[in-house]
Amino acid sequence: MTTVVLNLNNVDLTDEQFYRLCQINQNWQLERTAKGELIIMPPVGGVSGSREADFISLLWLWNRQTQLGKVFSSSTIFRLPNGGDRSPDAAWVRLEKWDTLTEEEKEKFPPICPDFVIELRSRTDALEPIQEKMQEYLNSGLRLGWLINPQQQQVEIYRCDRPVEIVQLPVSLAGEDLLPGFILDLPIF
Repeated sequence: MTTVVLNLNNVDLTDEQFYRLCQINQNWQLERTAKGELIIMPPVGGVSGSREADFISLLWLWNRQTQLGKVFSSSTIFRLPNGGDRSPDAAWVRLEKWDTLTEEEKEKFPPICPDFVIELRSRTDALEPIQEKMQEYLNSGLRLGWLINPQQQQVEIYRCDRPVEIVQLPVSLAGEDLLPGFILDLPIF
């Protein structure tokens, strides 16, 4: 199964309608881009699913020790401030930012951009749409993001104040000032 992209430019789908659409179609992983496209994503395979679980687990373990924020899985959709409803493979939000949300905002699609995201390119993913997604995060306030690309054996590092940096695998990635002490060791896949 491949990703399906529907153009919704002339359809006025409100945030609440998108939320309800996702609720009644829970077997589908849906996202909405800042350009007004509805993306229907296929489920990931075993290799990608296992890697995602590893990344989320390591981030959760670090956060459990530091208690600096909240960790989210790929099933969480964030309503980005500059448009789009996106679901990163792993995400982290500073606790003080999370605590500004109402209980209803926390229950639905949080109207914030994560401070940190990890996106993992699956074997069937085209690279350009994931790079565009990373740019949507940056445009909405992302501070640090890693696009892990096993197909090209590299990682693209996105920061709010610098051009994208590309590093080759294997590599150890550091959470920098945002995630102090968080290290992700990536072997060659």
